[in-house]
Amino acid sequence: MRNALFPRRIFLLLALFATLLRPLTVSAAEADSNEVFTVVLLPDTQFYSEKYPDTYVQQTLWIRSQVKEDNLKFSIGLGDIVQNADQEQQWKNANQAASTLDGVLPYSMVPGNHDQLAKGKVLTRDTSLYNKYFPVSRYEGQKWYGGHMGDKNDNNYCFFEGAGKKFLVLSLEFHPTDETLAWAAEVCQKHPQHNVIVATHSYLGLKARVESPLKGYGLVGNSGDEMWDKFVRKQPNILMVACGHIGGVNMQVSKNDAGAPVIELLTDYQHLKNGGDGWLRTMKFVPKENKIYVTAYSPLLKEFNRDPKHTHAIDLDFAKLR
Repeated sequence: MRNALFPRRIFLLLALFATLLRPLTVSAAEADSNEVFTVVLLPDTQFYSEKYPDTYVQQTLWIRSQVKEDNLKFSIGLGDIVQNADQEQQWKNANQAASTLDGVLPYSMVPGNHDQLAKGKVLTRDTSLYNKYFPVSRYEGQKWYGGHMGDKNDNNYCFFEGAGKKFLVLSLEFHPTDETLAWAAEVCQKHPQHNVIVATHSYLGLKARVESPLKGYGLVGNSGDEMWDKFVRKQPNILMVACGHIGGVNMQVSKNDAGAPVIELLTDYQHLKNGGDGWLRTMKFVPKENKIYVTAYSPLLKEFNRDPKHTHAIDLDFAKLR
């Protein structure tokens, strides 16, 4: 009789054990969906690379120091890495600062107008030094690096996850060409379950998107308005477009063709003292509150900018994310 009861007791114990585990599993899933996480926006470092390399390093050292405390998931570069694209020392300075994040935090780079060579005042899309210091080979071994257009790293995409959601950071060249926008649309369409954050140097101005026709650069490409009409509004999984280029900050929310909100965010501090006084911005995603908290902070000054133009909340319905 004892031997006959033994398997039954084992079965009951296993059933009880499984019952006890079930609520823990649900709780873990709920905790994951409520995870608070942060993404960094690192704008227009051009004058740091040129004149104040220690400030650039201070920025990336601070980012590195906050990885655990702020649950950082990604750092997004917004272009104009250097001031003079033909000055290799500036690229060496930028490389030194960026290397602080290697192996610690996923980060993206994208070239701005100052990161390409020019003939006189006409830009050429020659990003040879950008691709020397931030080439595809630097990133392609990383699990978070998704891919690139052609054989250069001018246009690239990366991945991160937060609160149980998948995100894709899509970095696009300064005033992207139609060919680039077609490639970008294909990337979005091949990753329908990812929430896309587009990073490009020039897109939003102080009052509205950058209008066409483009002036002063000699480039064939698309303005912010044209990017919106040809690309952004047509991709239902684009959550945000982040940019720099124009000194100041701005934020607007537009509805895409699917009726979903697209956050458009300008961040650029290069016009301030000391090449920008080290200011950058963080975006803290808080699912329980359906908010993104945007904060301006300077690792150089060790100060926050509490002005509501620089530090504010953005509504985001996390339940509607992919």
